[in-house]
Amino acid sequence: METTQTFDRLVRAEFAPRSTYLNTASNGLLPARTVAALHEAAVLRAEGRPLTPLHEDVEACRAAYARLAGVPVTRVATGASVAAHTGVIAASLPAGAEVLTAEDDFTSVLNPFHVRGDLKVRAVPLERIAESVRPGTALVAVSAAQSADGRVADLPALREAAREHGARTYVDFSQSAGWLPMAADAFDFSASVSFKWLLGPHGAAFLVVPEDFGGLTPVLAGWVAGEAPWDSCYGPVQELARSARRFDLTPALFTFAGLRRSLELIEELGVAAVHAHDVALADRFRAGLADLGHTPVPAPGSAIVSVPGLGGRQGELSRAGIEVSDRAGNLRAAFHLYNTPDDVDRLLAALAG
Repeated sequence: METTQTFDRLVRAEFAPRSTYLNTASNGLLPARTVAALHEAAVLRAEGRPLTPLHEDVEACRAAYARLAGVPVTRVATGASVAAHTGVIAASLPAGAEVLTAEDDFTSVLNPFHVRGDLKVRAVPLERIAESVRPGTALVAVSAAQSADGRVADLPALREAAREHGARTYVDFSQSAGWLPMAADAFDFSASVSFKWLLGPHGAAFLVVPEDFGGLTPVLAGWVAGEAPWDSCYGPVQELARSARRFDLTPALFTFAGLRRSLELIEELGVAAVHAHDVALADRFRAGLADLGHTPVPAPGSAIVSVPGLGGRQGELSRAGIEVSDRAGNLRAAFHLYNTPDDVDRLLAALAG
């Protein structure tokens, strides 16, 4: 009971949404502490004070993400988008390499492989991705949770199939980091944005690479990728960072200032507690949908619920103060730590009306 009370107290102190916000799969709400940190960062810049604290925020975020991902901090690079991280991985593959993907996965996980033009990109249904790994598959790239409908990939089965056939693995945790344990150490590469379930501002993303860098070339490297960044501002970088920081992109400092506080909150609450909270609300919604005669896309254990045929109601729901998404004609509701059973019931009542 005390744990539940602490969870509720922390959440109430950080969030006061003015709508029934069920759209975390698009953007997470910013905690109050994050908003305050963004303001403080802007004032620091406006007053012309040293930006050293903002660079410290970047390193604090790197360390926090490493803890959440379950990997050493030396394996974590910072950047701005999953697409950029995917591009670095795509650039490392030899011509003709086969990349196995899930049909209709999020574009940022897929497109950099397609634009190479000389890779064999093969797409299969998500449920068949593990069984579809074969000799000659160089890389399997998949989202842990699908953006469109919340289906969760069978990552343990995928990992074993990849090991059996000598394929590398790349997992995008953007729609699960923050509510679903990551266990990123089980995969060669993984990435995530931070503005969804991690509750941060836009403009930050993380990449996890193997200790030996997995054959990646830091093709986007600038001065921050140097072992001594401030000594790497002019001319070619003489020594790349000895850690995954060699894959860093110049950070959006304000974003990381806010994100540091968001990640602190996630760690204070604990991913296990957030997972239990989020999935319980999603299951409540699924049960209510059944009572209304609607069948969501099967996605057991997911915090995202997608309902075929109801996407067209997104506009009217928004006008009624209920924020959801319309994705491929489906109504997508995404439940996170600031949501309550009352939010679920309000959405169900609106759908019944």
